[in-house]
Amino acid sequence: MRRIALALLILLGGFAGLVFLGERSIGPLVITREGEQRVILLFGDPREESTRPGLSWRLPFVEEVRSFEARQLHLNVEPLPIQTRDEERIVVDNYVLWRIHDPLLFLKAFPTGMGQAELQIDRVVRADVREVIGRRTLSEVVTSARGEVMQSITEQSRAELAPLGIEVTDVRINLTELPPATQQNVYARMRAERQRLARKYRAEGGEEARRLRAEADRQALVIVAEARRESEVSRGEGDAEAARVYAEAHGTDPEFYTFVRSLEAYRKTIGKGTTLVVPPSHEFFRLFESMDAKPPKQ
Repeated sequence: MRRIALALLILLGGFAGLVFLGERSIGPLVITREGEQRVILLFGDPREESTRPGLSWRLPFVEEVRSFEARQLHLNVEPLPIQTRDEERIVVDNYVLWRIHDPLLFLKAFPTGMGQAELQIDRVVRADVREVIGRRTLSEVVTSARGEVMQSITEQSRAELAPLGIEVTDVRINLTELPPATQQNVYARMRAERQRLARKYRAEGGEEARRLRAEADRQALVIVAEARRESEVSRGEGDAEAARVYAEAHGTDPEFYTFVRSLEAYRKTIGKGTTLVVPPSHEFFRLFESMDAKPPKQ
């Protein structure tokens, strides 16, 4: 029993030692963890690729183990001055999300490691950013076609870097700025454009205001003319009705009608302080003469 227990203890200790050495890529056991990719090299040539988490074996001191990230990697690209299709100079700041999808291709393309790969990614993405944005206007890059621009850059960079074992997941534009000298020119053009639009809107508003005033004046004239016409019609109808009433009164009692009309004429003509220079036999005083000629009632 002691021998069995000792043997088990030795086996467990040996396995633990293998695991310990395998974690440090020293012993014969190769441990691939989650998020890792490993390639085993025999005298510098790839013998086995291990891209899944698990265990594999190698010959110590003869075979070499190279480890690579399997997760998404982030690379910031230096800001790049670019001229757009409408000859505007802008400074574009972008970054790249990428991963190693084929460790063997990646190792062959970049034997010195990640630094060399990042330089190549930076070079390819810079060229693609310059080419794609150069085919667009400033307005499209900043607003309307920004998503299409980034999608085009991503697809183009992915196709160019795929043969090197690199998968470009996304190319995103962080910031799009204008150089200081260009900013002043752009702002001046924007200001002039806004002023032009303001003058245009003011002119259109003034024209509309004149049209509304003319329409209001026309309607006012029509309304006043209509009111005057109606007043003249009403006045004519009133005069006709008055003439009818006067005619009826004259027909009923001509003398009384004449008397009332004469009194009305006196009231309108003779006021306080009025002086009339007419002969006593004038027609105007006929009523007084007729009154003197009548004998007084008993």
